[in-house]
Amino acid sequence: MKIEIWSDIACPWCYIGKVRFENALSRYEHAADVEVVWRAFQLQPDAPRDNAPSTVEHLMEKYGRSREATLEMMQRVTDVAAEEGLSYQLERAVAANTFDAHRLAKLGEAEGAGEAVMVRLMQAYQSEGANVADPETLVRLGREAGLEEAAVRDLLAGDAFAAEVEADFARARSFGVSGVPFFVIDEQHGISGAQPSEFFLAALRQLGPQQPKLAMVGGADDAAACDDDGCALPQG
Repeated sequence: MKIEIWSDIACPWCYIGKVRFENALSRYEHAADVEVVWRAFQLQPDAPRDNAPSTVEHLMEKYGRSREATLEMMQRVTDVAAEEGLSYQLERAVAANTFDAHRLAKLGEAEGAGEAVMVRLMQAYQSEGANVADPETLVRLGREAGLEEAAVRDLLAGDAFAAEVEADFARARSFGVSGVPFFVIDEQHGISGAQPSEFFLAALRQLGPQQPKLAMVGGADDAAACDDDGCALPQG
């Protein structure tokens, strides 16, 4: 089974969805047979790289809400995140462009540190108010996730992995993905949103390999046989 997961570092539900999905996968009987592929997605491809506004300001403008209403909405998401063991401080978040952060995540994958880099980026965005469009911030986060500083600086000085990130965007469009997190299973089944872990587990069991069930051929139910209780003679 192959599961492709689209997410954006700027999306608070994506980190929650990641934790919930991985919780389900850890309990899935055939987890060893599951290939998980993380795909990049940008909710705001036109977000600024420089002088980015706070996420609070961005959401106030986008939805025409007051600061108080926006903070209340953020608190609800923060409360859900806390239930999954995540400590959010969304009021500190910066609504910066995530393209280079996605490129950094691709570098992490290539270096065998994809999980560490993705988690570090999500933590930094959702909990630390980090500007993930800032090159020096990305250098620091990459280093903290185990990457060589020189490799990160080389990445940011050029366009390495830009094509791979763009390919993820194009593949998302081909499936009609317009929001994240979004899960595609074997290119046939889609799951939208940060569903509860039990939902993910049920989906894995439903769509994964099925245990064959025998259709019993007619005959006496009490024919001679042995089981855990011993051997018995047929009745009659």
